[in-house]
Amino acid sequence: MLPTDSFMCFPGQMWEKVLSKVKKAVVFMDDHCSESLHWNGGAACLFQAGARNVKRFSSFEAGGENEPKAVFVVSTLLKGRTADIIKDIISLSHFQYCVVFTAVPHSVHLLAGTVSPEVEGSPVFERFEETLREWMGDMNYTAEVLHAQLLFAQLSPQLLLLPSFADLFPLLEPDLGSVNGSRPEKRRFGSLMDVDMHSLPPELQIKIKSLASALNALFEFSRTREESFAVGPMSRLIAGELASHPQAKNRRKTAVNKASVVFIDRTLDLTGAVGHHGDNLVDKILSVLPPLPGHVTDVQVDMVELTRLRCTSEVQGVLTPGCLAQNQSATARLLWETMLVAKQKEAVMEVRRQLVEAASKENLPFKMNLGRVTAEQLSSYVQLFRGSWGALESHCGVLQLGLATVQTLRHADLTRWDACLAFERLLLQQFSTEHRSVVMDASFPV
Repeated sequence: MLPTDSFMCFPGQMWEKVLSKVKKAVVFMDDHCSESLHWNGGAACLFQAGARNVKRFSSFEAGGENEPKAVFVVSTLLKGRTADIIKDIISLSHFQYCVVFTAVPHSVHLLAGTVSPEVEGSPVFERFEETLREWMGDMNYTAEVLHAQLLFAQLSPQLLLLPSFADLFPLLEPDLGSVNGSRPEKRRFGSLMDVDMHSLPPELQIKIKSLASALNALFEFSRTREESFAVGPMSRLIAGELASHPQAKNRRKTAVNKASVVFIDRTLDLTGAVGHHGDNLVDKILSVLPPLPGHVTDVQVDMVELTRLRCTSEVQGVLTPGCLAQNQSATARLLWETMLVAKQKEAVMEVRRQLVEAASKENLPFKMNLGRVTAEQLSSYVQLFRGSWGALESHCGVLQLGLATVQTLRHADLTRWDACLAFERLLLQQFSTEHRSVVMDASFPV
């Protein structure tokens, strides 16, 4: 098996552990794990595996009287607010069997707790199992606590993201003062490159160790030995943590594949975050459409155009929004991958081609227009499917991606995007002239 094949299979294999436990259970899941599942089959996988219901991980949720089994899927440590929510849900329910999956490994739980690492087994998980039985009200009830790396969102076979680490930001110069504040004057760090893991706040240490553990699990699954390169102080810490991971030494001895891993501090690529580089359709969709609640990698697609309802304020909030993650249709997945890597013009033309093909398969009347693709043209193809529920179901994925394209092309911010991109390119051209300093000075007021 090639490494890329292993990377593609890894998220699904991790979710198989959860699917094997959800039969006849009500599932409670937090936002980060929900986002991972969203890109790895969605809630449909849970129902196909026998789950009775799927609910948000919240103190305001509970199981029904005839729901004796619960599965909790969380991305956090089993302490603090997470433990409180689990207790609240159990106290409002009638569970006799509880399974808890956490994406944080036991080794990190040891770091965050008071149990000695030398103790055999998984004492933190075993102790939490006893706590679950106490909360259920009978020590003879069944409780299981398991670990699975459920944080990878598979946007395509070549692209895996870790949405739960979206807020992990590199250290900045002002942070150096905070780090040195608790250290003796003679042992203070002179620069961020001198900062070590043990001097960081405990919460940040746990975040970095959790990330390193997730990456190690991915490499272990794919039997890969990595060669790491780090650019920036935070990247150096993460690469070092991955290199010193307890399971990394044995993994590298038995690995049959090799990979180069480059860690880059986000502060070294700020222009990519605030600029308007490239000509990619998905980049623009993610920039202008509102995010799905609780997600950082997907957006809401307004589905009103697929109904016979008028687009009025009365309709807002009634329809469930569409999205970019299309797991059920092979055609939609291929279209999404094209949109992800192609230039905007090529991607928009492919959207039109797929909409025309879908309309043709359903014998819907359409007028083929060659030449430049417009938002109005794509919208007219989408609206052919209104009221035809069988056709809507068969081509729902392509229609959602088509609507995302239409709403992006119509968006007022797109004109400003193009204007900013043109201005940035003009600035780059001027950097090569004799008047570079004048250009730099002129850019500050902008």
